[in-house]
Amino acid sequence: MLNRVVVAPSGFKESLSAEAAADAIAAGVRRVLPGAEIDLVPLVDGGEGTALALAAATGGRIVTAAATGPVGETIAAHFALLGGGDTAVVEMAAVAGLSLVPRGLRDPGATTTYGVGELIRAALDTGVRRILVGCGDSGTSDGGAGALQALGARLLDAEGRELPHGGRKLTRLHRVDPTGLDPRLTEVDLLVACNPYNVLCGERGVARVFGPQKGATPAQVEELSAALENWAFVLTRDVAVPDGDLRSGPGTGASGGLGAGLAALGARLLPRFDVLLDHLDLDARLARADLVVTAEGALDLQTPRGKVPAEVARRAKLHGRPVLALAGTLGAGAAEVPGVDACHGILPAPMELAEALLRAGELLTDATERALRMIVLGTRLPAQAEVSGTQRPSSVR
Repeated sequence: MLNRVVVAPSGFKESLSAEAAADAIAAGVRRVLPGAEIDLVPLVDGGEGTALALAAATGGRIVTAAATGPVGETIAAHFALLGGGDTAVVEMAAVAGLSLVPRGLRDPGATTTYGVGELIRAALDTGVRRILVGCGDSGTSDGGAGALQALGARLLDAEGRELPHGGRKLTRLHRVDPTGLDPRLTEVDLLVACNPYNVLCGERGVARVFGPQKGATPAQVEELSAALENWAFVLTRDVAVPDGDLRSGPGTGASGGLGAGLAALGARLLPRFDVLLDHLDLDARLARADLVVTAEGALDLQTPRGKVPAEVARRAKLHGRPVLALAGTLGAGAAEVPGVDACHGILPAPMELAEALLRAGELLTDATERALRMIVLGTRLPAQAEVSGTQRPSSVR
């Protein structure tokens, strides 16, 4: 019997927040199992909704602040002060996320993380002792250069002129002058919740893996890759600790390389789920479930590389719980995500992306209902009787 269902989805990028996705799935569950207890656990991965979710989970609050958006305009951004008052959460997506970049301006070589540095400064103004930076859903690939500029570093070309914003400009970087960095950075514990699989440079570097998703052409990808190689070299020489690997260390590629930029300031790059999920008591809630439903915009070969459904499935399997994964699209490898027992796409028929994004909540609810009805049907089928005392033939002649 399915008496208790844990609903633990991620958000659907540019469509549904994690909270909205959880509500949509719950609506579908109730159509099939009206008497079931549904435990909603909308999950954050450092991207959109992270600050709000952690503030709510800890009894904290959201602080609004004006900051520089990814294309250079001033926007209304925010960060969180967690319950207890000594920890701030800066969600980079709230000030430099892809959803803040108009489709006609999507060029990751031009966007900036300057606003992330401004939010870190605003968090420092509150007197916190720890700042957690959530990485995810970024619309930038500047290696965190903008954030460092906002925090007081000077990025200079060969003539000693300050570089303008954008990762593409890092090809001209000659020297980083850290003398103007905010001295309060040495007085706080700076943590970065990131995907450790993301690295700054190389064949699996962020420009090549994520640049096209952010609007980069093949030529722009190569240009940006070269710029980030130069950034890693100069930053390591002028700022970073000698034993730091800013080029290919785990998490250095988080949010278009923001991980590398903050690591140069002494930040600790930590696996995001180890940092974020402790606030949600996820393991104990999974242990009590009869069924776990998770979801994300896409289920594919990238899912096991630090995505929410894979992490939920891994933890659920520690307690022997069955896992259903729902997704906007099912790509190659969707059926092989470790720990996921069944996967189901939410689209009932081919449709334009714009329509799918607009109707995502409705589609997710309907897909949940369809999947749950199949699961319930399976529980009602009679078990196949075993034939005792006979040898089943290995083939039919």
